[in-house]
Amino acid sequence: MKDKSKALTRISKSKISLTRISKSKTSLTRTSKSNELNSISGSKALTILTRGKVGKEFYKYIKYRWLVLLFLPGLIYYIIFHYIPMYGVIIAFKDYKFSQGIWGSEWVGFEHFKALFSRESFWEVFKNTLCISFYKLVFGFPPPIILALMLNEVRSLRYKKIVQTVSYLPHFVSWVVLAGLFMQILSPSTGIVNQIIKSMGGEPIYFLADPKWFRTTLVVTSIWKEVGWGAIIYVASLSNINPDLYEAARIDGANRFKQLIYITLPSLAPVITIMFILATGKLINDDFDQIFNLYSPAVYKVGDVISTYTYRAGLVNMDYSYSTAVGLFKNIISLILIISTNSISQKINDYGLF
Repeated sequence: MKDKSKALTRISKSKISLTRISKSKTSLTRTSKSNELNSISGSKALTILTRGKVGKEFYKYIKYRWLVLLFLPGLIYYIIFHYIPMYGVIIAFKDYKFSQGIWGSEWVGFEHFKALFSRESFWEVFKNTLCISFYKLVFGFPPPIILALMLNEVRSLRYKKIVQTVSYLPHFVSWVVLAGLFMQILSPSTGIVNQIIKSMGGEPIYFLADPKWFRTTLVVTSIWKEVGWGAIIYVASLSNINPDLYEAARIDGANRFKQLIYITLPSLAPVITIMFILATGKLINDDFDQIFNLYSPAVYKVGDVISTYTYRAGLVNMDYSYSTAVGLFKNIISLILIISTNSISQKINDYGLF
C-alpha cells in the first residue's frame, strides 16, 4: 500500500510539473503575442502621428491659402515678364534680324561687346551714369533715415500719419506728370523758383537746360519723390525697438541725443546696411523715366545715361543686338557691385544681404 501511495504521489507531482510547464508556455506565447501587438500598435501610432503632422501642415496651408493667393499674382508677373524673357539675352551674341528671328540669326560671339568698349560715346554715358547715381546715393540715401528718425520723435499720432501720407504720395505719381510739374515750377520765365530768385535780385536759372544745373535738378527731384517711400522700412524698424531700452537709458540720465546715438542707430544698423547694399547695386541702374522726361539735347553731354543710350540704340536705331549687349553689361556690373558691397559689409560689421 505504501508503494502504491508513493507511486500516486509521484504521478500527481509529475502532473503538477507538466501543468506548470504548459502554463509557462502559454505565458510565453501570450508575451510574444503582446509584443507583436505592441509593435503593430506602435507602427499604427507612428502612422497616425505622421498623418496628424501632415494634417496640421495641410490645415495651415488651407488656413493661410489667402496669403498664398495674394502672393501668386506677383510671382506670376515676375515669371512672365522677368524670367521667361531672359532667354532673349542671346541676342547680344547674334546679328539679330527680324526676318530670321532669334534662333535663325547668325552667331557673332562677342563682336557687339567689342564695339561697345571701343565706342567713345558709350564711355561718356557710362561716366554720366556713375556720376548721377553716385550723387543720388550720397545725397539721397541719408534723407529717408533722417525723416524716419524725425517721425519717430513725433508724439502726436495724427500729425505723424499726416506727414507720412504727404511724404509717401509723390512716389505713386508718374514721372510723366512730375516732369510737367517741375517744368512749370522751374521755368525761367514763369516758374515760382525763378520768380523768387528774381525778387532777390538774381538772374533766372535754366535748371533743365543748363548743363551746370541739370544733375543737381535730377538729384533734388529724385529725393523729393522718394524720400517718404524710402523712410517706410526705417519707420517699421524703429517701431520694433524695445521701449525698455529707452526707459533704462533715461534712468541712467541719457538725453535724446545719446539715446539716438547708442540705441536707435545701432538698432537700425542691419536695415541700413541692407538698404545701402541694394542702393550700391543701383549705381549703374539710372532712373530712365526721370531722365527721359526731363532732359533735352542741350544737356545730353551731362544727362545722357546708359538707359537713354540703350533706348536710342534699340528703339530708335533698331540695333537690337547692340542694345541688348549694353543692357547685359550693365546688369553684370550691378551684380558685381552688390556682391562686392555685401562681402565688405560682412567683413566689417557681420551684416549682409546674403
